[in-house]
Amino acid sequence: MGPVDLVEIWRGGMPESVHRGHAVVWDRGGLVESWGDPAAVIFPRSSCKMIQALPLIESGAADAAGLGPEQLALACASHQGAAIHTSRVGAWLGGLGLAERDLRCGAHMPNDPAENRRLTCADEAPCQLHNNCSGKHAGFLTWTRHAKAGPEYHEPDHPLQQAVRAAFEEVTGEPSPGYGIDGCSAPNFATSVAGLARAMAAFADPGADARGQAMARLTAAMTAHPELVAGEGRACTLLMRAMGGRVAVKTGAEAVFVAIAPERGMGIALKIADGATRASEAAITALLVRHGLLDAGHPVVGKLLSDPLTNWRGLEVAERRLAEGFAGPLN
Repeated sequence: MGPVDLVEIWRGGMPESVHRGHAVVWDRGGLVESWGDPAAVIFPRSSCKMIQALPLIESGAADAAGLGPEQLALACASHQGAAIHTSRVGAWLGGLGLAERDLRCGAHMPNDPAENRRLTCADEAPCQLHNNCSGKHAGFLTWTRHAKAGPEYHEPDHPLQQAVRAAFEEVTGEPSPGYGIDGCSAPNFATSVAGLARAMAAFADPGADARGQAMARLTAAMTAHPELVAGEGRACTLLMRAMGGRVAVKTGAEAVFVAIAPERGMGIALKIADGATRASEAAITALLVRHGLLDAGHPVVGKLLSDPLTNWRGLEVAERRLAEGFAGPLN
């Protein structure tokens, strides 16, 4: 089974584009529902940062470094590179006796408009703190310092990445068939869409053991600080605010999106085959509404799913639609 139609773009009363993909909903009882192929193997990209942060807590490194919810939220973040992000990551590294040069994520211009404008007007180059993964890498460095491991923590054979892989395979419930190198230079382990949903359900219904406590801390940090997980105007931040901290959501590059719903012990994972973010944002919004986690009348639903698409003159020219058979109201 391959990907199925999930989200459509209509213009002039005719279909213009179709985004196909896979989606899986999992809870305490197992598979709830799916579209496409639950066994489809994907790279979760940044949607699995919560899993990558498990060794940070489980090793004792987070507590030894005195990390609080803000740092744990940043460890799970794909942030905008705004001042609220860079200042906190910089302070975190400074508290460890480390600096920006110790990161291995690389630098790129920030997506935050104010910080992007500041750097441009000052003719100043971005640094690694601006990288959207700098919080995750600060977490990696915290583990590495605690374990007295080598500085090249991003290498696949580094003890840290071996610990990440072990945690990843345990929570997804399946061996990873391999890895690719992510935009931030760290390995990104592949899994099935069902495995990713199963992992999110585990975060939603954690046990009382050390891993369960780590999962609960990371989820709570994300929902308490949605502005640190992404940034103003970003779907992750908007959706978590709209749900009042009841659900954690996280996007990943190439149109992956996940959700953790502790009230329901439910995890959601989806992947849009063509990598279109506009479709992954619409699809996760539809699934959150379908399962009663997000109010269908909230403005964020319009912004990400149901509002008409406008042109540069503000004219309503197109619309997003859910494909027939995908994420309609539950009976």
